[in-house]
Formats: sequence, C-alpha cells, structure tokens
Amino acid sequence: MSASSKLPPFDPADPLGIDDLLDPEDLAVRDTVRAWAADRVLPYVAEWYEKGELPVIRELARELGSIGALGMSLEGYGCAGASAVQYGLACLELEAADSGIRSLVSVQGSLAMYAIHRFGSEEQRQTWLPRMAAGEVIGCFGLTEPDHGSDPASMRTSAKRDGSDWVLNGRKMWITNGSVAGVAVVWAQTEEGIRGFVVPTDTPGFSAPEIKHKWSLRASVTSELVLDDVRLPADAVLPEVTGLRGPLSCLSHARYGIVWGAMGAARASFEAAVDYAKSREQFGRPIGGFQLTQAKLADMAVELHKGILLAHHLGRRMDAGRLRPEQVSFGKLNNVREAIEICRTARTILGANGISLEYPVMRHATNLESVLTYEGTVEMHQLVLGKALTGLDAFR
Repeated sequence: MSASSKLPPFDPADPLGIDDLLDPEDLAVRDTVRAWAADRVLPYVAEWYEKGELPVIRELARELGSIGALGMSLEGYGCAGASAVQYGLACLELEAADSGIRSLVSVQGSLAMYAIHRFGSEEQRQTWLPRMAAGEVIGCFGLTEPDHGSDPASMRTSAKRDGSDWVLNGRKMWITNGSVAGVAVVWAQTEEGIRGFVVPTDTPGFSAPEIKHKWSLRASVTSELVLDDVRLPADAVLPEVTGLRGPLSCLSHARYGIVWGAMGAARASFEAAVDYAKSREQFGRPIGGFQLTQAKLADMAVELHKGILLAHHLGRRMDAGRLRPEQVSFGKLNNVREAIEICRTARTILGANGISLEYPVMRHATNLESVLTYEGTVEMHQLVLGKALTGLDAFR
C-alpha cells in the first residue's frame, strides 16, 4: 500500500486539518454554539441589520446564558469554566453569524464580568456574576470617551469622595449593550488614580441614550453613557486594582476573543464566495472554474486558515498562562486586517450580488470596519508590537 493511500481525504472546509487539534469537548462546544446561531440568529440577522436594531437582545442573552456562553472562560459563580480555546471557538461561531452577536457576548463576559470576577469584591461577585452568567442581567463596560479613545489615561470622567460615598460625573461613548444593561463597569479618574466602579444602571443620574445612524454593527445596541452626579456607596469601587492595568487587562481578554471572532466573519464570507462560484455561470460554465476566481479563493483560504491556526496557538498559550498582551495585539492586528480583505475579495466574486443582504458578505465587511478600530486601532497594535520589537516607546 502506498503512503499516499493512507492519507486522509482533503477537506475543503478544513484544509490544514486544524480540527485534529481539537478534543471532543472542544468540538461539542463549537457545535453547540454553531447550532444555536444557525437557529436563533442567521434566519433573522439580515432583517435586524437592515432595520438597525436587535429587538430580541434580552431573549438572546438568556439563551446564550443557558448554553454557557456568557463569561464562559471564568470559574465559579455559574460560569462554565471553559478553556480559552473553547471560548475562542464560541466567538468564531458567533461572529460567523454576526459581529454584533459576538460583541454582545464579548462585552458581557470578557469585559464586564471579567472585571468583576478579577478585580471585584466577593460581595460584588456574588451579587452580579450568577445573574450575568445566566443572561438575566446584561452588562456594559465604560472606558472610551468622546474625546479620549486610544488615550484612556486622559479620560475626564471623575469619581470624587463625598463622605463615605463616591460621586461620578462624565461621559462614555460607543458602549456596546449600554441601553439595555442592568449594570455598568465604569472607569473614572480619582485622587488615587483610575478606578473601576460597579454602577447599577437604575442609579439616579445614570442614563444611556442609544446611538443611531450607524452603518456598522447595526444588529447591536451601541450607546453613550451619561453620568450626572451618580452617587454610589463606598463598596461600589472595584477593590483589587488601581490604574490602567485594570481596564487594559480586561481589553486584552476581550481582544483575544476578537482574534477568533474575526475569522468567523471571514469564514462566512469565504463560504458564501465558494458556493456562489460553483453555481454562478458566465461564458457557459461556473465562474469557479476560471483561473482568476480560483486564485482569489486559494488566497482567501490561505489567510483564513492561517488566522484560525494563529488563534488556536494563542488560545493554547492563554490556557497555559503564557499569553502576553503583545501576542494578543499580534493576533488582533493580523486577523481583523485579513478578515476584511477576505470579505472584500468575496464581494468581488459575488459581483453586484455581493452588496445584497441576501448574502452575508457586505454585512460582515461593514461590521469588521468597527472591529478593526474598537478595542485598539490598527495603529495602536502596530505601536504595541513596535515597542516590543525595538524596546523604544513611540506612543508619546
């Protein structure tokens, strides 16, 4: 028997055999999230996107909680305690449906819940995390400000002591989940440095007007947070962290999910292009049989599966406790940038149909324009890597 006859068949959906790196539990998590997204998101998301709304966000949050997708890599308090790779696989499948759905899960679990889990008091954890893990309470994360996006150290939101209370004033911008959140983790300047606060959104002085007229992440709730003399008790502050280390560590955890998620958007667009190329006929045969189309598909497949392999590698490093923030920047910079290029190339294969919401390509492409710049712009991640490579700080 020849050596070639012992080889497994080539799988167009997994050309590098990356599934061989996954164990049965990994595959079960992936299949569960994929099936949920196929049933609860894909039939409706084009309409949500076209209308610029996510009307069933509370129902979706509870369902995501029921399958263990909220705060899924956290331990205890009703969280699933899944591995980093399993969390990444979930992000990929969610973003293959829509970036807005993955953003809902990322902000809930990797930002709001993660901040409380890592830096909160035991009372804060017991109060909020079980309900957030179940999707009964939606959380948001207030860091970015209207005039201070990439420079959070210059934030103007302030928290001042008044007796035993804290009084918060300021504005936060581009906050996913803000208008539907029951709790907000808000970062503010204090006399002792930047601190995080757990803010119930029914506190007087807190409001979250929804941001309209978006052309990206339209199937997602995006808001401004307004804090006008929001009075909080002394125990509202996150006790275990002071300074930017707190919010930046939360962002690093969320960016890791983006490394995987972007490949989900890319995969959905690539698969749409392959299916279209095999069925669309021009000049008497399917366009997938032309050399130029095959060259595009080959290049897209190479970047897609390289990106998934990179995400998997970073996930194993996170599970081993060895993932550095610079490596997360490496993954986000590469994978989001390549995902956008895959979507744009897929659009050329679909021709005019590529701009129609009957196909997912343009929706993913426009969503990724937001993913490219939130939680660290391209330039910020380039500078993070530049500093790591040279030892020279170009930020200032």
